[in-house]
Amino acid sequence: MNIKKGDKVKMLSGKDRGKTGKVSSVLNKAETGRVIVEGLNKVKKHQRARKQGQKGQIIEVERAVNISTVQLICSSCGKPTRVGNKIDGETKVRICRKCQAQI
Repeated sequence: MNIKKGDKVKMLSGKDRGKTGKVSSVLNKAETGRVIVEGLNKVKKHQRARKQGQKGQIIEVERAVNISTVQLICSSCGKPTRVGNKIDGETKVRICRKCQAQI
């Protein structure tokens, strides 16, 4: 999994194609491979009234998207890029494929 919480990503498909946002959470990496991006892929959800006298409402929530529909934006060059891995001493680090900088 090359995308982690806090990364800046660009949407590649869907109604928010071309927009950028920050990853707020990564859902169950091994099974689903989905991410939630702040401010993108918003849908309207009808919420039922919970208590007596309270009104129901329509709220906007961010839905998860497949990890293959987002691309990481490099922090140093600012371009959408593929992610590579490099072993630096005893640690494995992510690198930008365009500028070879550590992410």
